[in-house]
Amino acid sequence: MATLTPIRPARPVTTAAARDRTKRRIADNVHAYLFLAAGLLCFGLFSWWPLVKGIMLAFQQDNFVTEPEWVGFTNFQAVLDDPLFWTAWKNTLEFTGLALVFGYLVPFGVAIVIHELRHLKGFFRFAVYLPVMLPPIVTVILWQYFYDPGNGLFNAVLSALHLPESGWTQSPKMVMISLVLVSTWANMGGATIMYLAGLASIPGELYEAAELDGASVWRRIRHVTLPQMRFILLVLLLLQIVATMQVFIEPYQLTGTTNPDSITVMVLIYRYAFTVNNDFGMAAAMSVLLFLVLGAFSAVYLRLTRRAS
Repeated sequence: MATLTPIRPARPVTTAAARDRTKRRIADNVHAYLFLAAGLLCFGLFSWWPLVKGIMLAFQQDNFVTEPEWVGFTNFQAVLDDPLFWTAWKNTLEFTGLALVFGYLVPFGVAIVIHELRHLKGFFRFAVYLPVMLPPIVTVILWQYFYDPGNGLFNAVLSALHLPESGWTQSPKMVMISLVLVSTWANMGGATIMYLAGLASIPGELYEAAELDGASVWRRIRHVTLPQMRFILLVLLLLQIVATMQVFIEPYQLTGTTNPDSITVMVLIYRYAFTVNNDFGMAAAMSVLLFLVLGAFSAVYLRLTRRAS
């Protein structure tokens, strides 16, 4: 018959040992927060405080020369009464829509082609990502030479092919497409690399099973690639929309701040602050409206995608 071993009572924890553990825990937390302090300070000074200051500025009349004056919602009313307000939003939404066609779908197609290559993958990855390493203003100036109506490269090619030349950034019908092409070429490298990383994480067994079932390339993309890449596609779609809604360098450098066919929300903010009005309050009010629109869109988008998943 087995004997039962008596259970020994737990050794009581002395008050001194408990105090020592508490002190060590507090010391560890203090050290951790001290290491975080530098990062928190940088975020506070360069991210959070400018955001708070911008919101405050939207309710002030301020040209950085005279003393600021609180005016309530006057700046928002002035912005909404500006005829260029709706023009800027229309152009921005048009740019965003075209950018989703070129800047969202084209990198995905390029990533699939590079992923299927057997040789020179590294070279093509570098070639696609190279424009991202160029400063944005350098990229725009380069394309400004391409679009030049006199000695530009594109019109020279069209002339050599005996085709009619285009006004590119001077034509109301072509200006937005021209801006989207610049933005797509300059930024598609980052999206392509993200797509390639997602494609590399897809198990090869899924493609092998699809091939054994006789699936064509398009059916493999539809039934294997797209479902496996769903999360990355949804995230990049949100990032693409938020980024293109803030387009500034391309229209500013290629068409200026006075062209109604290409003025965007960010260009209009620049006009309010530095060219026409010299009113930083109106510029801040327009920025707050853009922030609210993007914030509301992001919240709705994330809620819908969470439900769908």
